[in-house]
Amino acid sequence: MGDSDATGGLALRRRATFAVGKSASLLPMNGKSAAACESSVTADSSKDHGQGKRDRPLETARSKTSSEKQQRRSDVSERLSCHKTQESLLSSASGFNNYRGILNWCVVMLVLSNARLFLENLLRYGVLVDPIQVISLFLKDPYSWPAACLVIVSNAFVLVALYTERQLSKGSFTELVGFLVHCINMAIMLTLPAAVVLLVPSVTPVGGAFVVGTYTILSLKLYSYKDVNMWCRELSSVKAKKLSRSLSCPSAQHLNGGDRKVCYPGNLTIRDMCYFVCAPTLCYELNFPRSANIRMSFLMRRLFEMLFFTQLLVGLTQQWMIPIIQSSMKPLEDMDLSRMTERLLRLAVPNHLLWLMFFYGFFHSSMNFSAELLRFGDRQFYKDWWNSESVTYFWQNWNIPVHKWCLRHFYKPLLRRGFSKIVSQSAVFFLSAFFHEYLVSVPLRMFRLWAFMGMMAQLPLAWFVGRFLHGTYGNAAVWISIIIGQPIAVLMYVHDYYVLQHIQEAD
Repeated sequence: MGDSDATGGLALRRRATFAVGKSASLLPMNGKSAAACESSVTADSSKDHGQGKRDRPLETARSKTSSEKQQRRSDVSERLSCHKTQESLLSSASGFNNYRGILNWCVVMLVLSNARLFLENLLRYGVLVDPIQVISLFLKDPYSWPAACLVIVSNAFVLVALYTERQLSKGSFTELVGFLVHCINMAIMLTLPAAVVLLVPSVTPVGGAFVVGTYTILSLKLYSYKDVNMWCRELSSVKAKKLSRSLSCPSAQHLNGGDRKVCYPGNLTIRDMCYFVCAPTLCYELNFPRSANIRMSFLMRRLFEMLFFTQLLVGLTQQWMIPIIQSSMKPLEDMDLSRMTERLLRLAVPNHLLWLMFFYGFFHSSMNFSAELLRFGDRQFYKDWWNSESVTYFWQNWNIPVHKWCLRHFYKPLLRRGFSKIVSQSAVFFLSAFFHEYLVSVPLRMFRLWAFMGMMAQLPLAWFVGRFLHGTYGNAAVWISIIIGQPIAVLMYVHDYYVLQHIQEAD
C-alpha cells in the first residue's frame, strides 16, 4: 500500500511539473511582462489582417479575370450576332434623311416620261417651232409700234416724279400738293397703257403684256421713291440725326472706303433716278449695296441662260402647249367633264415646266444679269419657296422684290394705322389679285376675273393648309396648287379668248 501511494504521488508530481513547464513555455522569456506578450499577440493578429489585405488584390484580380472572361464571351457573342435594335429607314423615327438616290430616280423618271410625251407630240403634229412667227408678234405693223412708243413715253412719268420730289425738298410744294401730284402721276401710269392697248388694234397681246408689265413695275418703283423721300423729310424735320444717318447717309467710318454715299436731298438727281429705275428692285434706297466689280464670266453665263431659256420657252410653247390647248377647245365647248379633266392633266406638265423655266430665266438669270451689270449688291431675288409647307410661306419667298415692297409700303403702314394682321394680309392679297387680273385681262382685251378669283382663293387655301396640313403634307399641297391651279386659269382664259375671237370673226 505504501509503495503504491508513493508511486501515485510521484506520478502526480510529474504531471504538475509537466503542466508548469508547459505554462512556462507560454510565458514571455527573458523576464518580459504580460503586456509585451499581449502586444506580441496583437502583432500576430495584425499580421493576420495584413495577410488578409494581401489576399484582397488576389481576389480582385480573380474578379477582374472573370469579368474579362465574361467580356470576351460577350464580344464573341456580338461578333456572332447579326441583329440589333433599329428602325426602318423609311420610318420617321429612324432619323434618316438622305434620299438623294430617290431624287435622282424621280428626275430620271420625269425625263423619260416627258421624252415619251415629246416624241408622241412630234409623231402626231410634226415640227411646229417657227421663230419667224414669234418675231412677227413683236414686229407687226413695223411702221407703227404703239407698244414701243408707250415704253418711251414712260420716261415722262419718271421725270414728273423726280421734279415733284425736288420741289418738295425745296419747300416749293406742300406735302399735300406733292401727294396729289404723285397720285395723279401714278394713276395715269396705270390707265394710259390700258387705254392704248384696249383702243389701238395694232397692239398685239404680247406687246400689250410687255407694256402693261413695264408700267406696273414703274408705278411700284415711283411709289417707293415717294415714300422714302417723304420719310427722309420727316426725319430731317424732327432732327433725328442718328435715324437720318441710318436711312439716308452712313456714319463717317463708312465714308472712308468704298463708293461715295449721298444724303437727302443730294439723292434727287437724274443719275440716281435712272439707276433706281434700272435696278432689279422695287424698293428705293438712297444708298444701295454695291458689289466690288463686274464679273465678266458671271455676266456672260447669265446672258447665255437668258437667250437659251427664251428660245426654249418659245419652242416648247409652240410645240407642246398650243396643240394641247387647241385640242381642249372642243371638250370645253361641249362641257365634257371627263375629257376636260384629261386635257387639264395633259396641260399641267408642260405648263409647269414652262413656269419653272420662266422662274429660273427671269428671277435668276435676267435679274442677276442686270444686278451684275449695275453692281447691285442685294441678289436675294427669291428664297427656298420649293420647301414651302404653307401657302403663305410660298407667296412670301418666291418673289422677294414684290414681297419686300408689299411688306414695306403696304402691310406695315396698314398695321401702323391700327388694322389687324388678318385684315392687312387680306388687303395685300386683294392688291396682288388686282394686279394679276390687270396684267392678264388688259393684253387679252377681256375681263373674266379668273386671275383675280384665283388669287383671292389663296386666302381660304392658306387657312386650310396652315390648319390641317403640316410638314410634308403641307409642301405637297403647295405643289399641287401650283401644278393644277395654273393650267385651270390658262384653260379658262384661252377658252374665253378663243370664243371671243370666233364671235368677232363671225360678226
